[in-house]
Amino acid sequence: MANWSGIARATWGRWAALVAFGVGFGYVEAAVVHYLRRILDDQAITDIQAAKTYLDLGFISFIEPERTVLIDPRLTNIETVREAATLLMLGAVAWVAARTWRRRVAAFFIAFAVWDLTYYLFLWVLNGWPASVFDRDVFFLIPVAWVGPVLTALVASTLVLAAASSAYLRAPRTPPRLWGVWPRSWGGTEADRPTRQSSAG
Repeated sequence: MANWSGIARATWGRWAALVAFGVGFGYVEAAVVHYLRRILDDQAITDIQAAKTYLDLGFISFIEPERTVLIDPRLTNIETVREAATLLMLGAVAWVAARTWRRRVAAFFIAFAVWDLTYYLFLWVLNGWPASVFDRDVFFLIPVAWVGPVLTALVASTLVLAAASSAYLRAPRTPPRLWGVWPRSWGGTEADRPTRQSSAG
């Protein structure tokens, strides 16, 4: 029981570290966008019209904009690569935050969701935007532009955070015993190995 309690405390600690990383990263993202909005016209960033719509779900659309999102195509390309770098960073943090694939995937989405939620919070503090949860935003540029109201991102990230946290904090399943023996890959020891019986009578 003590061992499981220790594992649970360590898992909660790693979960808290993921949340702290997401909060810090959310501020960094908000600061970058704040700079962009001060340099560029706010309306030019958010007023994106579709030249081609790949999928429109009402609450989110996947489009090819009539013009590049940041006016200057070079800036838009740099922003796209920055988004890819963000995913790489989130993936690296998730990798070291867990040992199993289930928990690594959950860790990625915990950090991602906290980052997204705190990004909008800090952007509102720094820039006064969004003025409403119905304000339109460009969520992502990979592989095409994701556009929709801020409410979509807030609801999606909240649900993702709840589901990912549940998956990450859930105790791992007890591995099956084979013929009463714990395999070494699951923590078995030499003492767990069955002794070979002599065939002589």
